[in-house]
Amino acid sequence: MTAEAIWITEAEVVELMDLGEAITALEAALREEARGGAQNMTKTLLQYGKNNLHAIGGKLGNLVGTKTWTHTQGGTCPLLLLWSAEDGSLVAVIEAFALGNLRTGGISGVAADRMAQRDARVMALIGTGKQALSQVGTMLAVRAIERLHIYSPRAESRQGFAAKAREEFGVETAVCSSADEACRGAQIVTLVTRAAKPFLAASMLDKGAHVNAVGAIAPDREEFAQDVFARATLVAVDNLPGVQQLSREFATHYAARGWDEVMPLSTLIASGRRRSGADDVSLFKAMGMGISDLALGAELLKRARDRGAGRAIPQPKKQKPRLTGARAKSPV
Repeated sequence: MTAEAIWITEAEVVELMDLGEAITALEAALREEARGGAQNMTKTLLQYGKNNLHAIGGKLGNLVGTKTWTHTQGGTCPLLLLWSAEDGSLVAVIEAFALGNLRTGGISGVAADRMAQRDARVMALIGTGKQALSQVGTMLAVRAIERLHIYSPRAESRQGFAAKAREEFGVETAVCSSADEACRGAQIVTLVTRAAKPFLAASMLDKGAHVNAVGAIAPDREEFAQDVFARATLVAVDNLPGVQQLSREFATHYAARGWDEVMPLSTLIASGRRRSGADDVSLFKAMGMGISDLALGAELLKRARDRGAGRAIPQPKKQKPRLTGARAKSPV
């Protein structure tokens, strides 16, 4: 590819793709991964103080790409860069705030569609931050959720989120005073927090509950206690190497005993395995992976080209660097 690359803005991402379409694109990419046609670059993380620099990437079809961002106390600015896998030319730069919400929410939906009870009607949401609304949307896309239980440590946060959820989705909400209360009667429990210590115990989960654990994406975070594993009869992750490297919850349980019980989501999809009547708790852990971002990036690129969206940007041209300058003084 030697044509001009394109820059796709946040507004164009929102116009070009919704959450349901993201779920479809993600599942297709996971099937491609299972066939060997897509590869992940294991997530890289640099922690400095209370901030994190992230980089994930991979290959999908004739595209390679990486998404990078730094999560700071003052904010973040994620970008997805796509290159041609054939000649290395720049293909696209995509602003990735909404893309990140669609990817993180969508992957939970793909997992829940196979791991949660088919007749799930009640969802518990623990955490009301930036990713929370898309987590609700994705469960509504794959299950007929009628009631949403909400817990966040700050009363004003859970009240405010309940109002947002009712306005966005028209779903019945219940504001809860504890995580334990939120989990009662819930067939799906989503954890999307920045907790440093586990707050979810196995005893809080109803029989047959499905847990989406998507908040603890760095080794200094932990959302659920180790006893959850004792009840988990079906365990899947978005990317096993990323979980092995960065999930304190999973490493504590599996590092010494082996990882045979943990199934990549792509393998789960390819196998046709779904929740059975014999399953108790099912557990899905998502750390974020490059194939997910590439799946959405590739689909957004196609749609942008079809609709004439995006701003053309010229291919960078290699220039000879200046190698002569101030010379060292000769020793006297």
